Amino acid sequence: MSDLAITGLLILSLFLILGSGAWIGLTLSGVAWIGMPLFSSRPAGDAMAVTIWGSASSWTLTALPLFIWMGEILFRTRLSQDMFKGLAPWVQALPSRLLHTNVVSCTIFAAVSGSSAATCATIGKMTLPELRRRGYPDNMIVGTLGGASTLGLLIPPSIIMIVYGVSAEVSISQLFIAGVMHGRLLGCLFSGYIVLWALRNPDQVPAVDVPMTFMQKLSESRSLIPVVMLIAAVLGSIYSGFATATEAAAMGVVGSLVLSAVQGSMNWATFKASLMGATRLYCMIALILAGAAFLTLSMGYIGLPRHLAEWIASLGLNQAQLIAALAVFFMLLSCFLDGISMVVLTMGVLMPTVQAAGIDPIWFGIFVVLVVEMAQITPPVGFNLFVLQGMTGRQLPWIAKVTMPMFLLMCAAVALIYLFPGIVTWLPTQMAAR
Repeated sequence: MSDLAITGLLILSLFLILGSGAWIGLTLSGVAWIGMPLFSSRPAGDAMAVTIWGSASSWTLTALPLFIWMGEILFRTRLSQDMFKGLAPWVQALPSRLLHTNVVSCTIFAAVSGSSAATCATIGKMTLPELRRRGYPDNMIVGTLGGASTLGLLIPPSIIMIVYGVSAEVSISQLFIAGVMHGRLLGCLFSGYIVLWALRNPDQVPAVDVPMTFMQKLSESRSLIPVVMLIAAVLGSIYSGFATATEAAAMGVVGSLVLSAVQGSMNWATFKASLMGATRLYCMIALILAGAAFLTLSMGYIGLPRHLAEWIASLGLNQAQLIAALAVFFMLLSCFLDGISMVVLTMGVLMPTVQAAGIDPIWFGIFVVLVVEMAQITPPVGFNLFVLQGMTGRQLPWIAKVTMPMFLLMCAAVALIYLFPGIVTWLPTQMAAR
């Protein structure tokens, strides 16, 4: 059977099993189980056992459940309640004023949650009613929230960065360092757009609140200071080389437990809810990773990655064309799979081709995360669009329209990191050279 026919059969099997409602992790394992006995001589049983155990027992992967638990603990503190109150005084002097709270709040919460959907839902509960009450236009409130919430995947500690690092065998610490720089770039692009909108539409910007002194602003923000310090300590320990990602995650869990206890929001019910929430989410991700590892092994024995790499090489694409083709590929794939599934399913196949094209794997990791972010606000199945629809009651086409400027800014960010790759790679290179 030709490679094209084998590929088509496996893809058809994948979508048929997914369409039946089976879990993604089990679907990936099922497709691998179909492909390996049919198209290779390797027995599937022992291969599956060894591969699943290897993927589940990785020390690097230990950081993932710890960061998820840290986010679950802080999610249940008063962080989301106090964030708007703490940030509002500091952005009053900027053009468009309180609209910047969407961007800044999402940036802070992204460093806690690692999930764009959680960031969108949590920050939306806080800023949507407040900004509407103060008279800001709905299209800007929803549009900026939809765009800024995608920072949940890019600002470390990012769940999808850890998954990419494990799948592509890339340093998670270096990915985190690269993500901080690019996260700032994207946040600045979003805020810059808000400023330009305010300068062009001054009549739509509500009047400034009562001015505050510097000490009054600090007093309003006092509840945010411990959380910001915890995030800085966790990420700073990674960037300084003091701790690995796993050690920093453990430190973050301990710090978040102490912080929530000091705030008075930690009790047995909260502790149990945070632990069970983290366990459920990690088990889902671990099952997907195990299934994807088995599928990657199966495809390796069948020879599909090598044939795909040879086919792409035969097209004679330069780096820019390859990056554009992969961006379209990931956007199409996002119509069927979530970001984590896309990463673990494709990295085993794509990394040999990417490395053969001379693309830095750290840079490629940030590119993949950014494209997955873009898919979060891209119709017809952008997940953040559905979150916003549920929170606002607006129709999906309207939400997609108001988030389109944010999508275009993310396209500009892709172009910027391609033209100036040092935006992503410079800081990790400097840290690695120490």
